[in-house]
Amino acid sequence: MNIIKYKGYVGSVEFSEADNILYGKVQGIRSLISYEGTSVQELIEDFHGAVDDYLALCEEEGSEPEIPYKGSLNLRFKKPDTHRRAAIYAITHNQTLNSFIDECVVERLDALQA
Repeated sequence: MNIIKYKGYVGSVEFSEADNILYGKVQGIRSLISYEGTSVQELIEDFHGAVDDYLALCEEEGSEPEIPYKGSLNLRFKKPDTHRRAAIYAITHNQTLNSFIDECVVERLDALQA
């Protein structure tokens, strides 16, 4: 999936062959912020405008804008045994399950950049 970024927000980039447009939505927040364009430049401009409009609306209403990917998530393992094994590993290494999972994810992402 292609993504675009602006002011800390991440947006998807998709294509509709039927409508002959590029479109997307801001990821990682509950609010629906969508945008579209018939060219890459139009899509980027509409994405920037949609984020700016969202931030302006929040300011006007006196509400805090949602922060994408703020650091918490609900994780579901494919196999229950993985949950048990991870919990036992964390306990036996004097860690919380959260810190163990965070460590694993960071190690994997760092390895991709090496």
